[in-house]
Amino acid sequence: MPHYKLTYFNLRGRAEISRYLFAYSSIEYEDYRIEQADWPKIKPTIPFGKIPILEVDGVILHQSLAIGRYLARKTGLAGETPLDQALVDAIVATIDDFMSAFPWAEKSPDKKQKVFNDLLTNTAPGLLQDLDNFLGDKEWLVGKSVTWADFYWEVCSTTLLYLKPGLIDDHPKLLALKNRVKALPAIATWIQQRPETTL
Repeated sequence: MPHYKLTYFNLRGRAEISRYLFAYSSIEYEDYRIEQADWPKIKPTIPFGKIPILEVDGVILHQSLAIGRYLARKTGLAGETPLDQALVDAIVATIDDFMSAFPWAEKSPDKKQKVFNDLLTNTAPGLLQDLDNFLGDKEWLVGKSVTWADFYWEVCSTTLLYLKPGLIDDHPKLLALKNRVKALPAIATWIQQRPETTL
């Protein structure tokens, strides 16, 4: 079994999808968390200067979705067929496009709040309806079993509900999917045991 070391801030954020995949698959890893104050001196030592990174026996992987896709393939959560895998990747990328539009690093509180409000009020409803339509009457987003697309929906929707409680009240099927993921025993245990952070 490879030695895994996941490096990220002491947040859920972009590392949480990897933590879900590790937890669900019962794979041991080092969950290395750094404080924001330490980042300036650590950043120059990180390839491409961004985290999360995953070290696999000393080989460094960067980009959260590339890490997630690698772990999903290793653990059978990428989708059963090549077509399913492409659909899973497309859903993950669609959700990530939206999440990446938020100006998380914006220093002006007023400007940041204005963009956040616009995304949550004007853009989110369309995305949620598209996801609702895609899910339809299925139990999981793609195929007949859980994939990392379902995990990514749960992780990102938790952030969205923190930003705007009640955002998905009009989409009971998406809420039910979120709750199905959270009820998976390994995920439920991780959520209960993980360090408490705001996001």
